[in-house]
Amino acid sequence: MATRKIRMREALREAMSEEMRQDETVFLMGEEVAEYNGAYKVSQGMLEEFGAKRVIDTPIAELGFTAIGVGAAMAGLRPIVEFMTWNFAVLAFDQIVNHAAKVHSMSAGQFSCPIVFRGGTGTAGQLAQQHSQTFESWMANVPGLKVVSISNPYDAKGLLKSAIRDPDPVCFMESEVMYGDVGEVPEEEYLIPIGVAKVKREGTDVTIVTYNKMVKIAMAAAEELAKEGISVEVIDLRTIRPMDEGAIIKSVKKTNRLVVIDESWPFAGVSAEIAYRVQKHAFDYLDAPVTRLNGADVSMCYAPTLVDAYSPNPEKVVKAVKAVMYR
Repeated sequence: MATRKIRMREALREAMSEEMRQDETVFLMGEEVAEYNGAYKVSQGMLEEFGAKRVIDTPIAELGFTAIGVGAAMAGLRPIVEFMTWNFAVLAFDQIVNHAAKVHSMSAGQFSCPIVFRGGTGTAGQLAQQHSQTFESWMANVPGLKVVSISNPYDAKGLLKSAIRDPDPVCFMESEVMYGDVGEVPEEEYLIPIGVAKVKREGTDVTIVTYNKMVKIAMAAAEELAKEGISVEVIDLRTIRPMDEGAIIKSVKKTNRLVVIDESWPFAGVSAEIAYRVQKHAFDYLDAPVTRLNGADVSMCYAPTLVDAYSPNPEKVVKAVKAVMYR
C-alpha cells in the first residue's frame, strides 16, 4: 500500500473531506471552521469545496450549536461538531451527556444519534487551569458515548472516518500540540475499527499502556530503558470506550508487569479502570503491583516549571518502570 507523509491536521481534514464527498448528509460545524479555516487549520479549504451549508461557522455558544448538531443527527444527518478545545465543551455537556448519549435508549431505538464531537484535549503549554483538562475519562464515564483518542496521523484519519460512519455518538479526542506532527498515511482509502488497541512496540519485561500524546512519552522512555536492557511493550489504546481489554491482558500475561500512563488526574480515571481490569483478569500473572503515572492531582498551573512538574515525562516513566522491575 502506497503511503505519503502528512501532518495530523491534514489527516483529519482528509478524513472529513472524503466522508463529505461520499455522503451528503455529513457536515462540519463549529467556531471558526469556515471563514478562518479552523483555529488549528484542520478545516482549511473545506469551505471553498463544500460551501457554507456544509461547513458552518457558529457563534461562541457551545450549548446552542451542539444542540443543533444533536437535533440534526436525530433527523438523519451526520454532523461533525468541532470544539476549539474540549474545555469549551463543558458548556455543552447537557446536550452530549443527557441527549446524544441517551436518546437511543430513551426512544427505545426509534432515534439514533450519529454525531462526532471532536477537538483538542489535555495540556497544550501554558494554558493554565481552565484550558488544560483531559476529557477522555469524563466522556468514557457516560454509557452511550464512544471515546477515541489519537496519537498519530494514520490513526487520526482511519479512526475519524470510522467515527463519522458510526451510528452512535463518538467523542474524538485530539491534541493541540500534535496537529503539526507528521506521519505515514496510505494513499488508498482505509478504516480503523473503533475499539481496537495497537501494540506500538513489542517487549518482554514490562507493559506500558497509554494513549494520545502520552504515547510519544512512552516510546521515548522505552528507548532509554532499552539501553539498560529493559524490554518495554507499548500499547496505544486508541479507543478508551469501548476499551480493548483483551490486548492489555494478553500483553500483561507476557510481561507480568504494567505501568499505565494517563495525563489526566489520578482519581477514578482511565488508569484506575485499567488497573482494576488487570487485577481482576490477570492477577496471578503480575510480578509487581500495577503502577499508574498521572498528571498531578491539582489543577494545571501556568508557570512552565510547574507545568513540567505536573505532567508525565520520559524520566518519570523510566523511574516507574524501574520500580515495577525492582531496580
